[in-house]
Amino acid sequence: MKKIAFLGPEGTVSEESTRYFFSDMTVELVPFKLISDVFLATESGKTNYSVIPIENAIEGSVSLHMDWLVHEVDLPIQAEWTYPSRQNLIGNAKELGSDLSNIKKVYSHPVAIAQCKPYLKSHLPDVEFEYVSTAEGVRIVKNNPNKGYTAIGTDLAAKKYGLNVLSKHIHEHDDNFTRFMLVGKESLTEIKKTKHIKTSILVTLPEDYPGALHQVLSTFAWRRINLSRIESRPTKKKLGSYYFYIEIEESLDSILLTAAIQEIEAIGCKVRTLGCFPSFSYVND
Repeated sequence: MKKIAFLGPEGTVSEESTRYFFSDMTVELVPFKLISDVFLATESGKTNYSVIPIENAIEGSVSLHMDWLVHEVDLPIQAEWTYPSRQNLIGNAKELGSDLSNIKKVYSHPVAIAQCKPYLKSHLPDVEFEYVSTAEGVRIVKNNPNKGYTAIGTDLAAKKYGLNVLSKHIHEHDDNFTRFMLVGKESLTEIKKTKHIKTSILVTLPEDYPGALHQVLSTFAWRRINLSRIESRPTKKKLGSYYFYIEIEESLDSILLTAAIQEIEAIGCKVRTLGCFPSFSYVND
């Protein structure tokens, strides 16, 4: 059975999205508290794959996770998918009843709380907030009955701790999706099929070549190869030195993409391929 590392504790959006993606497969999910431990579990062979949140529709790129993928480990990207960040107000319905005025405190991650500001301002204007992870907040509510505690978190966390969803989908933006990447050393042959294939590369420009970035982009443009993302990040070698992370809507098997990469290398750029992988959109059941 394949082992999948994810950012815990249990009941997080990372776990919920992982269960969604592997719904057709029998796998063992292994939670870790730190993203470094998630990566290292797969790098060391303790798990077969790691699930990494890489980008959020509202918050943008997760720079720490990107840096780990680029600088700290050698784990090719095997797949990616998107999953909605749905926030719910969770508590003990028997204890609180239907009157939200009995709620004294809300536990959750600061990002999750920020995503629910309009609802909280309208329905819980005077409550106290305490910042923890979403799953940890639900656990605290479970272990502290009769105190008027609630949490903001996932449906999965509510089920795991035997609590109730007092108010469903209280987040402000329905299109708040997170993009997850599956990284690991072995290809996932059991994965479901899709025609949407992407390739991710890192391009480091030569220092003494004016206009190199323009030429790199032109290489894709005249071949009509679509780039879905381009982002600069420091190489960590010296101030002002950057690499460019580029996502390409094309398979690495494509003759056009192979030629484009060769042309980029010909002008002195260094190119590192992070993966060629299937990309899945979320299907609302």
